[in-house]
Amino acid sequence: MNSEQPNTESDELFEHYHFVASKGQEPLRIDKFLMNFVENASRNKIQKAAKSGNIFVNSVAVKSNYKVKAGDEVKVLMSYPPYENLLEPEDIPLDIVFEDEHLLVVNKPAGMVVHPGHGNYSGTLINALIFHFNNLPKNSSDRPGLVHRIDKDTSGLLVIAKTEVTMAHLTNQFFHKTSQREYLALVWGDVEMDNGTIEGNIGRHPKNRLQNTVFLGDEAEKGKPAVTHYRVVERFGYVTLVSCKLETGRTHQIRVHMKHIGHTLFNDERYGGHMILKGTNFSKYKQFVENCFSVLPRQALHAKTLGFEHPISGEFMSFSTELPEDFQSCIDKWRNYARHVKY
Repeated sequence: MNSEQPNTESDELFEHYHFVASKGQEPLRIDKFLMNFVENASRNKIQKAAKSGNIFVNSVAVKSNYKVKAGDEVKVLMSYPPYENLLEPEDIPLDIVFEDEHLLVVNKPAGMVVHPGHGNYSGTLINALIFHFNNLPKNSSDRPGLVHRIDKDTSGLLVIAKTEVTMAHLTNQFFHKTSQREYLALVWGDVEMDNGTIEGNIGRHPKNRLQNTVFLGDEAEKGKPAVTHYRVVERFGYVTLVSCKLETGRTHQIRVHMKHIGHTLFNDERYGGHMILKGTNFSKYKQFVENCFSVLPRQALHAKTLGFEHPISGEFMSFSTELPEDFQSCIDKWRNYARHVKY
């Protein structure tokens, strides 16, 4: 290890990234390790940061050839703040389902990023929140108001904390799995069982750092425990509408778990659902599916219901929202198609 102090033009350093290597982490060069965690980061850029003394393992600066081991605490520091910390209020309308002095529930549209980062530094939910609300409490990642999040192209419900007490209480509920979350997903294929449970640890895909995957057996320690309960809502032959309830909240959990059991989300480009995975070779069918892709130009996933105990009153509150127009139009097309086709 290199014990030199960081080489910066400023005395003030800002922490850009902070990781703790998992128990199953095998020795790996730190430049390769960081490329698996920092999206859009080139190996050259990481090596330059190490050369400047701005990459630390267990509070000691290291060179790019240092090998990360299980349990290592890795920090990347720079002499300027990361873009995601330079939050600018933006007058973006919010679809507020419920609000009181302690919290609010918003219905996030598809296409809106929840928090700035990785090339999305404006137009996010947080930019909108800090315009409409003052002094929102910050979570453990210094993000104002956020208790949980959903993907950019997933629509649906999120609860936002307006006070420190609310933030702590709601975060505790999500951690101890006492909150309730139900999603609707349109997936490829005719799901065999009417209902079931998917269990499988989820972690970063070893070959594609933009994806997560399921790790089982001896490799389970490479991921974190994840449990998804699903129920078939409606069958359309080549695709199925399912309800998914989460016990855990891993990144891309439903997308990863459904692909794991052979039912990738419809039009989920990151996981291969933007290709025709089930059906016929007829040109009319291909045209029909492409039409559905055009109507719903994103993964078919919607956070429909959200339930939690109110931090102050103790009352259990449950909220539900209708499917957005793009998702509903796609389902209507498949429902109509299924009526006229024999499988």
